[in-house]
Amino acid sequence: MIDPRHSAVAGTRFAYFGPEGTFTEAALLTLPEAADAVREPFATVPAALDAVRRGDADAAMVPLENSIEGPVTTTVDDLADGDALIIAGEVLIPVEFSLLVRPGTGLGDIKRVCTHPHAHAQCRKWLAATLPDADVSTGTSTAGAAMEVSDPTSSFDAAIAAPIAGRRYGLVPAAEGIADHTGAVTRFVLVRRPGPPVVPTGADRTSLMAYLTHDHPGALLEFLTEFAVRGVNLTLIQSRPTGDGFGRYRFWIDCEGHVADARVGEALIGLRRVCADIRFLGSYPRADQVRPEIRRGTHDDDYAEASAWLSAIRAGRDL
Repeated sequence: MIDPRHSAVAGTRFAYFGPEGTFTEAALLTLPEAADAVREPFATVPAALDAVRRGDADAAMVPLENSIEGPVTTTVDDLADGDALIIAGEVLIPVEFSLLVRPGTGLGDIKRVCTHPHAHAQCRKWLAATLPDADVSTGTSTAGAAMEVSDPTSSFDAAIAAPIAGRRYGLVPAAEGIADHTGAVTRFVLVRRPGPPVVPTGADRTSLMAYLTHDHPGALLEFLTEFAVRGVNLTLIQSRPTGDGFGRYRFWIDCEGHVADARVGEALIGLRRVCADIRFLGSYPRADQVRPEIRRGTHDDDYAEASAWLSAIRAGRDL
């Protein structure tokens, strides 16, 4: 859960990837300040983020990464390519899927199923074993699938969605806990307009997009070294095409620590020297509250002492 003391979202208008009944809405509702706030669902992730950019919302909750399917590329690319936004916090939501139907529908009645591509991928084995002859179609969201099935005239018999979607749209579970993998989790981020990063907590994460200057042997190693030599652990690195042609990539990076930490700040300075561009996407509290193991020589005090030593040498003192 995002600690409201550190989220730095002053307003009460929240956008989120909808419609109602998505895992994203469930993530948003973990924020105490969202309970009585204006919450508006949007059909796509870019639409929710654009609402923040326009000033129609103070912040947006969007999915960023799934422990089974990996990064949500729509979110990653929009944060990289669109007008700048900053991540102010994150939420981890366990992924539990149900097969939702209209009351009175049994497993034997199900011929057509709709869901989101990620949900389909995470329930594929269960579907093959339980409903091998069912036709499965995918759409923009699991909640949208539930909304479709709630229409008595729908050609779909069932939706794979979060339990919250069943409650939203008057559906009942024909089966519960149908995901192929137990313990799956999705990471959601709360995004706001640019401003100072939220205050450090000691258990933080920093996100950024790094662009290689040009492709050459060791190019990726060069900027990974900027983190390694300063003891900054990477929690995610994902290549994404720049759109400028084959073989041209940028890299989404999540690392432990806050930009206010000397070791992280020094790593970003080094990265800025060797990369064509850097887009800083925020430093914010980790939802799991895991604190990094800070290696000897990389504490803030170590950097301060070393800087003071160099200043003394340059001034001709303490030689």
